Amino acid sequence: MKEKHDPANSLQNLDQFGEFGGVNPSITDSATYTFMNESIMQETFHGEAHGCFLYSRHWNPSNKYLADALSAMEGSESAWVTASGMAAITTAILQICNSGDHIITSVTTYGGTFAFLKNYVCKFNIDVTFIDISDHDSIKQAIKPNTKLIYTESMTNPMLQVSDIPAIADIAHANNIKLLVDNTFTPLVISPIKLGADIVVYSMTKFINGKNDCVAGAICASEKFIMEISNVNNGTAMLLGPVLDPLRSSSILKNLATLPIRMIQHSKNALYLAKKFDELGLKYIYPGMPGHPQHELMNLMMNDGFGYSGIIAIDLGTSERAAPFMERMQHRGVGYHAVSLGYFKTLFSNSGRSTSSEVPVEIQKDMGMSPGLVRFSVGLDHDIEHTFDLIKLCIEEL
Repeated sequence: MKEKHDPANSLQNLDQFGEFGGVNPSITDSATYTFMNESIMQETFHGEAHGCFLYSRHWNPSNKYLADALSAMEGSESAWVTASGMAAITTAILQICNSGDHIITSVTTYGGTFAFLKNYVCKFNIDVTFIDISDHDSIKQAIKPNTKLIYTESMTNPMLQVSDIPAIADIAHANNIKLLVDNTFTPLVISPIKLGADIVVYSMTKFINGKNDCVAGAICASEKFIMEISNVNNGTAMLLGPVLDPLRSSSILKNLATLPIRMIQHSKNALYLAKKFDELGLKYIYPGMPGHPQHELMNLMMNDGFGYSGIIAIDLGTSERAAPFMERMQHRGVGYHAVSLGYFKTLFSNSGRSTSSEVPVEIQKDMGMSPGLVRFSVGLDHDIEHTFDLIKLCIEEL
């Protein structure tokens, strides 16, 4: 395993002040920026005047503050923030891959990502091979002369399969291929850059922001890659324009400060439910339990102190059983029957009919996704014991 990282300490030690000494960085809501010297403007357009801002679609101070904080947390050289998680994913992929290139990806991945790779990039003549990311021989066998990228999630959605990032990085780099990892489910818990990934993407909508009051994404990578995507002539981020509003950047930056204590509580509550589900004899998936096939792998990769994240899934067999179960949980106050994750209240949904509905049913079956799979994003409940009692009542009524 590669060097471990203390992401919370890196965040805490990052000094960012407002222009008048405010403990929160100032919010800059200008779309364009003035130059007192024409030569500096020209240098900025050519990417030579570092620290200067010309137009908010390129960079702005508020987005830079957030990007710097994310870079410190992730242990990357630089970062870029986007208007959604999908904007981060698509920007990174389209910057790396050109017409005629090939991508290898996990078949168990977020439905929006699956749809983009299965149904969209083909219009650019980009070929994609979907594999079981835990089968490293399958990765090696899928590699072609034109393979440019391996894409996976640290913890896949919704099957909670844990990717062996160091091993996959070794395979990728031995073949001059980039490794791109979506770390949305496990911020702070896993640090993919430190484990060998080249690029890490986030949907900040989820755990990082934690309020479900905005949509945002991030790309963490080398300084070179961030400069490439923001290049005014051919940068994917600059030319496609998925810029995050600076007011939202400021809000997310403040929420980022509480991420360590939130992840600890999310993980603590999820582990409690996993143990209780185990006692009930339910069929469930949670990497924090010894029965999970990648439990020991996660122990080797994870940072100390943040647990195993707050996502857990149970298998009720059929969607006909899952539907009334979720309705009863919402009625009893367990949380909300809603997609997304990382909220302070518990959210739950039937993955095959919601966040993975873009994945054809036959592929869902091939990857082992039950039509009755219910994914929980466990909230920050202070009384998780009472929450479990309510869930148990709903199960007993099935």
